[in-house]
Amino acid sequence: MPPVATPAIILSTIRYGETSKIARLATRELGVQSAIAKGALRPKSRFGAALHLLSEGHATLYLARSSDLHTLVQFEPVAVRIGLAKRLDRFAAASLLAELMLKFAPAGPHQPSYDLFRDALAVLEAAPGDAVEVVGLRCLWRLVSVLGFAPSLERCAREGAALASDRAAFFSPGDGGFLCDTCGAGMSGSRLLPADRADLAALLEPAAELPFLDPAHLAAHRRLFDRWVRQQLGDGGVLPALAFWLDRRWAAA
Repeated sequence: MPPVATPAIILSTIRYGETSKIARLATRELGVQSAIAKGALRPKSRFGAALHLLSEGHATLYLARSSDLHTLVQFEPVAVRIGLAKRLDRFAAASLLAELMLKFAPAGPHQPSYDLFRDALAVLEAAPGDAVEVVGLRCLWRLVSVLGFAPSLERCAREGAALASDRAAFFSPGDGGFLCDTCGAGMSGSRLLPADRADLAALLEPAAELPFLDPAHLAAHRRLFDRWVRQQLGDGGVLPALAFWLDRRWAAA
């Protein structure tokens, strides 16, 4: 069988044996795949330093017939994204994007999520320092939207009734988004004011102007996203990059 070439991004790598690596790749033509890069750790490996986390390039693979582990024969980087490692807030958001791709990207090719993931990494790397947090939130919400589990914002997630934009509304991850006054009555949790609802809508809409979020509102939106993703994971689901992104102790370092 001839090799297959595809645009790809390195999602993660682990050492395999003394000289090889197993890479998890987001690919545009094949979806998320696992591949062994034989000899990648040898001093004169043909991969050199190409297999950096979050590097974008062109991958050439031999597809296995009877397993899910393919063979990576070449990876030609086109963007190493070293800027993402220069600030922990950039790296935290980018790592969470990669983790969401690993966990939620559908089996088989899904070019919209690959394209959004690729573009999000570039936007995060280029974002001004004071905009990284809100840009990261938009990238994360846009990715979950493209992956197929955006929250319901304008209609009650239970009954489908239109929600007035000038009223506070209860946000229920378990129900799939905002609830009307009747469905949200008596519930405890996140009740978002109209301005906060508008900010969330702007984060999900790529053409909207980015909202200004002060530190308190940034923290509230991070918690909201955390609750949303944890609901999708179900009981026992763990995403280390989500915990790292949410835990801001590193921001004071």
